[in-house]
Amino acid sequence: MPTKLCVNGTTHYSESSPSTPLLYVLRNELGLRAAKFGCGLEQCGACAVLVGGESILSCGLPLSAVGEREVVTVEGLPALAGAADGLHPLQRAFLEENAAQCAYCVPGILIAATALLAWNDAPDRATIQRALAPHLCRCGAHPRILRAVERAADQLRDSDDKRQTTP
Repeated sequence: MPTKLCVNGTTHYSESSPSTPLLYVLRNELGLRAAKFGCGLEQCGACAVLVGGESILSCGLPLSAVGEREVVTVEGLPALAGAADGLHPLQRAFLEENAAQCAYCVPGILIAATALLAWNDAPDRATIQRALAPHLCRCGAHPRILRAVERAADQLRDSDDKRQTTP
């Protein structure tokens, strides 16, 4: 019996075993390649996706554990933010800060930062560092990544302030 799941706002039915890791379904069945297989042990963060708004490592999450919760991958971030230009503010900030070198880890970091900014729109540097700590980046781009998250938080707050003051 197929497993129903909602990914990036679209309903899908997977024929995979309920014990199949969500990452495999996303990549192999749905063709969503942003979440990466890194270590396969939930240790590097390359496979992070939002599940019910929470950053979850999908390499160890069985399909059966997703349930009715919405799954959002990096491919779905622009729609999540209602971005007219096709980029979530975090994606735009990463480009502006040149916060990716090889970019293998960036999708997982974007997901973790999205989850962080959903509950804390003004995180300090230490809070950002804690939120991103499970994500391994070997390229040395962490200072630029931290600046990008700070920039995105500022931009998101500015856009929220403008929406609240516009009649």
